[in-house]
Amino acid sequence: MMDFLVTNNMLMPSVLVILFVVIAVSMFRVLREYERGVIFFLGRFEKVKGPGLIIVIPIIQQMVRVDLRTVVMDVPSQDVISRDNVSVRVNAVIYFRVIDSQKAIINVEDFLQATSQLAQTTLRSVLGQHELDEMLANREMLNSDIQSILDTRTDGWGIKVSNVEIKHVDLNESMVRAIARQAEAERTRRAKVIHASGEKEASAQLVEAASKLATEPNAILLRYLQTLTEIAGEKNSTIIFPMPMELMKGIFKADIDKK
Repeated sequence: MMDFLVTNNMLMPSVLVILFVVIAVSMFRVLREYERGVIFFLGRFEKVKGPGLIIVIPIIQQMVRVDLRTVVMDVPSQDVISRDNVSVRVNAVIYFRVIDSQKAIINVEDFLQATSQLAQTTLRSVLGQHELDEMLANREMLNSDIQSILDTRTDGWGIKVSNVEIKHVDLNESMVRAIARQAEAERTRRAKVIHASGEKEASAQLVEAASKLATEPNAILLRYLQTLTEIAGEKNSTIIFPMPMELMKGIFKADIDKK
């Protein structure tokens, strides 16, 4: 019995020393440059510490780590009905970071989950106010609108949303075919407009040329001879052409003037 008591008395200091060393080691925490520690003292917020070596007293103090680096989060595909009643599936990616560690831990239970859910609802809400053509052509404007709304709503959580990018706007097959037909019709319309514009300009030039030729009989004669030269160059063996009366009058007039 005495030996047992002596053994216990010898072990007690060793146990206490080991326990003290464990507690002392657990007091020291190392936070990286991009980390902060939110310290609670008996459940009440005390301060934000870090980076570097900090001391946390066991039992009476608790620390929650917060990463300050930018988070890249995919927003799952959302079913959106546009303002012109077209059903599409849209997904996006958002970039955000924690700028206030205290708010990120105290004001919201899980700031990552909360930001993801808010991004999904905001994406559906904003895109539902626009037509399909705007979704396809004005993504920069839509990205800016979504980013501004998210940044405002997450400010109370200590989060800064720096960028939002819409990745894909997926359409069903019938809508893809309809858009293709619309694009083809638009190209046909432009071709007809360009052709009509060319005809209009050409007719104006022809009217102007005819007016000038009408005032100069010699010019008509030169144009007629030039046309004959072009026809003769096509290697035809026989050429039959009419002799316009205006040309004959011009020739006769030229002979009379010479006499």
